[in-house]
Amino acid sequence: MLQHEIKKRVSYGETDKMGYLYYGHYAHYYEIGRVEFLRNLGMTYKSLEDDYKVMLPVKSLNMRFVRAGQYDDLITVRTILSEYSATGIVFKTELYNEAGKIMNAGEVRLAFVDSETMRGCPPPQDLSDLIENRKKILG
Repeated sequence: MLQHEIKKRVSYGETDKMGYLYYGHYAHYYEIGRVEFLRNLGMTYKSLEDDYKVMLPVKSLNMRFVRAGQYDDLITVRTILSEYSATGIVFKTELYNEAGKIMNAGEVRLAFVDSETMRGCPPPQDLSDLIENRKKILG
């Protein structure tokens, strides 16, 4: 199972009137996790778009809320590669508070799309190779 973790502190501007992390920002935390997952793997979103002409639009996003994040909390964003195929990629994301308790969990499905034709396309071979190589390393 391929996964990556990054820490993100809740800023004041991300909170609502009650001081809680506004629910709309959770999707952004998921995106931060995906971007950093790929960067850690050896490929950036920018490279996918600029060099490979592949975009990753979101097909679906599902999440459940367990505990509220609050201003200044240091959140661990754990991103797990759940599925990878010729048509898309699925990430599971888990957000944990500083006590290690789950706050939020969900799944985002993305499609591989050719940025010039705006039609589905296979993933870049380099990305597939990076994923396979990491799987071999982790056993």
